[in-house]
Amino acid sequence: MEELLAQLLSFIKGIWKYRWYAVGIAWVVLVISWAKIYTLPNVFQSSARVYVDTQTILKPLLSGMTTLPNVEQQVSIMSRTLISRPNVERVIRMVDLDLKTQSVKDHEKQVDTLMSQIKITGTSSDDIYSISYANEDPKVVKNVVQSLLMIFVEGSYGDKKQDSVNAVRFIDNQIKEYETRLVTAENNLKDFKLKNGEMLSRQGGDYGGKLEEVSENLNQARLDLSEAEQARNAIRKQMFGEEPAPGSENGPAAVVNPEIDGRIDTLNKNLDALRLQYTDQHPDIVSAKRLIAQLEARKIEESKIKKSGGEVGRRYSPVMQQLKVAMSDAEARVASMRARVDEYAARIARLKASSKVGPEIESQLSQLNRDYQINKTNYEKLVASREAAKLSGSLSATTEMMNFRIIDPPVLPSTPIGPNRPLLVTLALVASLLAGIGGALAMSQIRPTFMTQVSLRELTGLPVLGAVSMNWTDQEIARRRKSMLALGLSLGLMMLLYGAAMGRLLIKV
Repeated sequence: MEELLAQLLSFIKGIWKYRWYAVGIAWVVLVISWAKIYTLPNVFQSSARVYVDTQTILKPLLSGMTTLPNVEQQVSIMSRTLISRPNVERVIRMVDLDLKTQSVKDHEKQVDTLMSQIKITGTSSDDIYSISYANEDPKVVKNVVQSLLMIFVEGSYGDKKQDSVNAVRFIDNQIKEYETRLVTAENNLKDFKLKNGEMLSRQGGDYGGKLEEVSENLNQARLDLSEAEQARNAIRKQMFGEEPAPGSENGPAAVVNPEIDGRIDTLNKNLDALRLQYTDQHPDIVSAKRLIAQLEARKIEESKIKKSGGEVGRRYSPVMQQLKVAMSDAEARVASMRARVDEYAARIARLKASSKVGPEIESQLSQLNRDYQINKTNYEKLVASREAAKLSGSLSATTEMMNFRIIDPPVLPSTPIGPNRPLLVTLALVASLLAGIGGALAMSQIRPTFMTQVSLRELTGLPVLGAVSMNWTDQEIARRRKSMLALGLSLGLMMLLYGAAMGRLLIKV
């Protein structure tokens, strides 16, 4: 600690020895610094604050109808990309700053300088953005801020609109392509149906089901034909007098009576249908059985009466006339049943012949229907997407989705914001004093002298035997006093000039 204090004391003595050098250096630095400070140009600043209102009633009304533009993100991105080279070059042209440039290098330098001087602050949380710019010319400052504000508003409206236009153009191209596909699919489906109309399933069933249905109809037609032929044969036997088989004269089946036989057949069919639903004890079934038994008994009685009448006048009796009429009806029914059987047999033949190509035709029809449906669905989706894109583009371009409110418009500044001359003057004074002290210290190190006995002993390593003190004369004392007075006056004048300069600067402010 003592060595440090001794070293510090040695530095102070060295500075004091070259104090006039320190004063001279301080004055030189102070004068140069103050002259430079007073020649610095004034800097003016203009700023504007704008509030972006993104809360609109259109959002809940149009939600679900289209893709709503994210206006908050849109404004935020525009605020971050506002100070870009294209925008700054546009500002330079709008303010006519490009007239001051003589070369491409000067233009690039001007763009870089302007980009570094423009400041944009604000966040999307409060939706308030501030644009500021500082320059030596107050008119240029105002015009630059005004131009940036205009670009900010236009850019927030225009970017998404261009995106929507591009999206609509792309969707239109896709719609034209799918429209061509849809027309082609419709024509293919129409031509296929015209070509294979007879082979297509009219009710949507398959060939196996149709074949089974026609086979059942054919079996039923054959059964009806067999019944009609039996009835016709029975009438024929009765007309030509053929006797029934032995042991069957008393049986109801051996007696032919077309009228009663028809009624009995109808009752038997109804009885079979009733038995599918009810038991034999049901009143309707009991009544049907009783009526059938009565008809069979009546049939036997009428046959006995006919036999007892003999053959005389048989062919000319009313009974014979009725048998002829019944015979004609039976022949007609047999012909009708035979034609039905032939038709169903032909249908089965055609179905069997077409069963080999039928599944292939149905498969091709299914493929054509599937292709048509896919193209139709995609076409309808693209049309809906195009309308949604148009609506979204209109929403992005409309002023109803966001509202710009200029809180503080840019004004022509009348008071400079810089440079801060009071601070610079103070820093210049402090710097000049430090420069003087540093210069004196440097002189003491360049031209070193032993200020104390300790420094002499430490440097030489020799013992110091003694010291001779200075005995100042009166003239020397007077000269030293004048020197101290001049030093004080010099420092005082420096402080006085500093005070005057600060007072003048503060009055201007």
